[in-house]
Amino acid sequence: MKESDTAAGMEERSVSELDGAGAPARTSAAIGGYLRAREHVFAEDTIRGARNAWQSLRLFSLVALVAALMGVAAWAFLTCLDAVTGFREAHLICFALLPAVGVFTAWLYRRYGKDAARGNNLVIDCAVSGRRIPPVMAPFTFVCSVATHLAGGSAGREGTAVQIGGTIADAVSRLFKLDEYDHQDLLMAGISAAFGGVFGTPLAGAFFGMEMCFVGKLQYRAGVYCLLASFVGDAVTTALGAPRESYDIGMVPQLGPSSLAFAVLAAVVFGIAARMFSGAIRVVKRFYAAHITNYLVAALVGAFVVLGTYVVFGLYDYGGLSSWLVEAGFTGTATPVDALLKLTMTALTLGAGFQGGEVTPIFGIGASLGGWLGAALGYSLGVTPAFGAALGMVGVFGSALNVPMTTILLGVDLFGGLAAPYFVIVSFVSYLVAGHRGVYPAQRIVTPKWRSLGEDQGFTVADAIEHHDAGVRDGEGEQGA
Repeated sequence: MKESDTAAGMEERSVSELDGAGAPARTSAAIGGYLRAREHVFAEDTIRGARNAWQSLRLFSLVALVAALMGVAAWAFLTCLDAVTGFREAHLICFALLPAVGVFTAWLYRRYGKDAARGNNLVIDCAVSGRRIPPVMAPFTFVCSVATHLAGGSAGREGTAVQIGGTIADAVSRLFKLDEYDHQDLLMAGISAAFGGVFGTPLAGAFFGMEMCFVGKLQYRAGVYCLLASFVGDAVTTALGAPRESYDIGMVPQLGPSSLAFAVLAAVVFGIAARMFSGAIRVVKRFYAAHITNYLVAALVGAFVVLGTYVVFGLYDYGGLSSWLVEAGFTGTATPVDALLKLTMTALTLGAGFQGGEVTPIFGIGASLGGWLGAALGYSLGVTPAFGAALGMVGVFGSALNVPMTTILLGVDLFGGLAAPYFVIVSFVSYLVAGHRGVYPAQRIVTPKWRSLGEDQGFTVADAIEHHDAGVRDGEGEQGA
């Protein structure tokens, strides 16, 4: 063997040995680097998680505070409504207060209310875009809504509650300097606390806060806050002894072709009724705005129209909450005329600028229609008036407010889960039939209801209505030409 060959072999063995010794070292270094990187990421995740947990805990605390305050406010409001309703029913002369209440409400909001006159629509804007709610909104709507019911105005209570809940949430948010993200979540929680507290429906209240601001969207990120707020608001209001209504749905029919046909047919009727309801309020408001320039004169004329309608046609029973309509619907003694009269009086009242909500009148309208349908068609289809009235309450509510998921949970809250399949059917069918209409013009249309309404995406409900009304006018003009 040559000396050169021996030297080469020794060099190869030396390199091989060095490589063998270096591989573990490189592997060890790589593992160490990986672990250090993961340790750094873990540390960052831990810090971020702790910060998020602290922020969430802080927001949970503020949600509980807002809900508790709203629970007290809801109790006070419901107690006052119960007192003035009883007094008015015993003293019909209270209806003579309508002109004074109407003018006072208009003057108060115009002089001191700033944007508070926009009511729930301002709350929606605040929850979506961060606009501020004037602190006077809560006391103004409380006092003026109670006055409306004392004078016999046909209005509800949800609008007042939502405005109070929104005002409380906005004030707390400003006090604790919340960022835009947490501010929106707290506003939605305040809406949930208001609904759950006033109606005693915590599941529906939780979804109402997530759903009220949009058409075709649930704000899931606020879900846990809305759930907490609704249950706390309801618990506080109930603990303080607020009056609660209960309804007996009676027999729930087995799912079958006849009962399903009834549910679909009824849902179509409820959707049409919802369109008529929101449309009537809009028409009355536009009429006064277009024909009377002085706001105090408009308020006075509107109040006298409401009063005159009560007196001339003897419709005193359709004033205030008209809770008897729900009972009549469940017993099958209500008629479509009852629903039409309640719709008319509510449109005249709210269109004239009186304060109050829409939901309780909607309950009466829906129960009347549903109970009548149950009495007229139900017995041949195995459906009772009480069952039809229950479907009507939730169906007209959900389609007028564009809140299908809230509608389903409202049915479960009020009547239990046995009829849940019917609530689902009625909720979505009536929701589609109602189209892009509703009692909250500020709602944002995120998911259009129909393919043909796709151009409405991104509009508010008010924008969509104006857009389609303009299209109809243009079409008439072209035909005329």
